[in-house]
Amino acid sequence: MDAVWATLFLGLSLGFGAGISPGPLLTLVVTTTLERGFGAGLRVALAPILTDVPIVALVLLTLNILPPWALTALSVGGGLFVIYLGIETLRSAPTAILSVQTDRPGRQDLLRGALVNLLSPHPWLFWIGVGGPLLLSAWGHSLWHGMAFLLGFYGLLIGSKIALAWAVGRGRTRLTPRWYRRLLYIGGGILIGMGVLLIQSVP
Repeated sequence: MDAVWATLFLGLSLGFGAGISPGPLLTLVVTTTLERGFGAGLRVALAPILTDVPIVALVLLTLNILPPWALTALSVGGGLFVIYLGIETLRSAPTAILSVQTDRPGRQDLLRGALVNLLSPHPWLFWIGVGGPLLLSAWGHSLWHGMAFLLGFYGLLIGSKIALAWAVGRGRTRLTPRWYRRLLYIGGGILIGMGVLLIQSVP
């Protein structure tokens, strides 16, 4: 039982670190919350629930045998999509208002987050290099060890992003229109910068 708790703690630690680390999905959570409120940011934060199931399954089945071109394609495709999201954010900034928009269905927020996460090499590289071997080792001990690792990891990976969306959503009501637009410019610029870095990091 002590080993199960240790595995849970390991998952919690990794999930928290991954959840608060700067990246395309975290930035999209913040910018979407600024644009459309906590509910929209919450949906983006939930994206790993959809995308990581096929990622983890594929990695566990083909651990360490993915060809280099696959990671290269992921890096380029993910970088281009993140750049597109950044440009879209910058284009909306000059006329952006603080009221919550209703012209985009909620499911599109979740889809945008899912595409960013699926096309980003970060979750793939994590599960290939860190998460996959740890999960296989935990599962080798028992089902409970494997479940403890997954629950701990995703509990804080998603939970930390939800907490950030809530904090940004609370502060959003106190923003003046000028500062709101400035933050959108910053967020859009960060997204573009991250997209460029993803492409530049292609081996």
